[in-house]
Amino acid sequence: MRGIVFALLLAATGNAPAAEFPFTLHKLESGRPGPTLLIIGGIQGDEPGGFTAASLLVTDYRVERGEVWVVPNLNFESIIKRTRGVHGDMNRKFLEISENDPEYPTIEKIKRIITDARVDLVLNLHDGSGFYNPRHVDKLENPLRWGQSIVIDQAIIEAPHFADLEGFALAAIARANDGVGSARDRFRLKNTHTHRGNREMEKTLTYFAIRHRKAAMGVEASKSYPTARRIFNHLRFVEAIFAQIGIRYRRDFELSAEIIERKLGRDIQLALFEDKIRYDFDKARARINYVPLKKSSRIAFRTNNPLVAIVNGSNSLKVRYGNRGITTLSPQYFDYDNSLGEITMVVDGQDARVPSGSVVEVKDSFLINPIDGIRVNVIGYRKSGRRNESGLVIRRNEIAKRFSVDEQANRFRVEFYRQKKYSGMILIDFSGEARLGSQSRALLPAG
Repeated sequence: MRGIVFALLLAATGNAPAAEFPFTLHKLESGRPGPTLLIIGGIQGDEPGGFTAASLLVTDYRVERGEVWVVPNLNFESIIKRTRGVHGDMNRKFLEISENDPEYPTIEKIKRIITDARVDLVLNLHDGSGFYNPRHVDKLENPLRWGQSIVIDQAIIEAPHFADLEGFALAAIARANDGVGSARDRFRLKNTHTHRGNREMEKTLTYFAIRHRKAAMGVEASKSYPTARRIFNHLRFVEAIFAQIGIRYRRDFELSAEIIERKLGRDIQLALFEDKIRYDFDKARARINYVPLKKSSRIAFRTNNPLVAIVNGSNSLKVRYGNRGITTLSPQYFDYDNSLGEITMVVDGQDARVPSGSVVEVKDSFLINPIDGIRVNVIGYRKSGRRNESGLVIRRNEIAKRFSVDEQANRFRVEFYRQKKYSGMILIDFSGEARLGSQSRALLPAG
């Protein structure tokens, strides 16, 4: 699923419509029969363990039996703005909600997904306070806390699958806790007995699911832990559920908090305006200057990660990964020319043809062949007396490092202009990390 790209829109000018951050649904399908598990993250934007764990399922897991549906960014606006809820607590709007509520369309859409006949089980990923324990240990570990708990609304439910919800949850907890030495790391079952008149919990997503004959549980990773460890705890419980219900899968990394910490915010790809602008980040520079944006236009972009968004700043655009900043884009505005297609070049002495918007992997040097009517600008490279930098052999040490798009100074922009119009770009990658195994790589069509 890593190659799948998601299309999002953002208002780029002050008189354009307000930014919109719709949630996305990603179906990890195996083509082999099995159960369908729906996993939801980000219902509350101040719980990064849950929504980031869900996003890793989208980008780094492959399902080989059954299906896993993932909504990693249900309350995307609150995630981006680093708040529990921009318009109140979304997880208290499933019993009743006014049609005038700004979140009414979101609630109605996720309800339709939850009640889809193909969905067998729902997990709602949260970060909770402290450590739940049915007995009082101290102020951090007691019955009023939520962290490291698996939350059910009642023991037995009316549903075609997993009707003994308590027994099912306890079996999954035992799997997840296998080999876990620390008592506080271990998950415990928390039954809120919502059906007995718990007025708060009857407003929640999981109780909505249960009232519509769907087994559902909340997964609460402790907020007392750093984000990477919360993500690890979420994923070890999710994998226990996979094993319990017969979903087969592969993941692309070793499951540990240390590995997860190193992955966060890495390998982010971003394409704007149909690949007229293309960036591939490992660790992005804090600011990228002179970004050639299209005049008087909404920004259309694609990315390989469902938690990436672009928001307006003061004379700039902020690129965010969930509640973390990736970089700031400082724009220049141009009319666009759409005549540029393929680019012919020489890469390390070998002829190459690449489409505009590609990432081109270079070991030693590159040369852009002249294109009739097009000026080539290698950002950060200067040669006295040359405004058009086509036909020149250019090496990494000839490009000023501060103009790279990444902190390691591995990736540099080559931009193309027809007179005063911006025609497109390619990204030169000196990192030596051929992640997709080819000389140039382009984002796949939006999924």
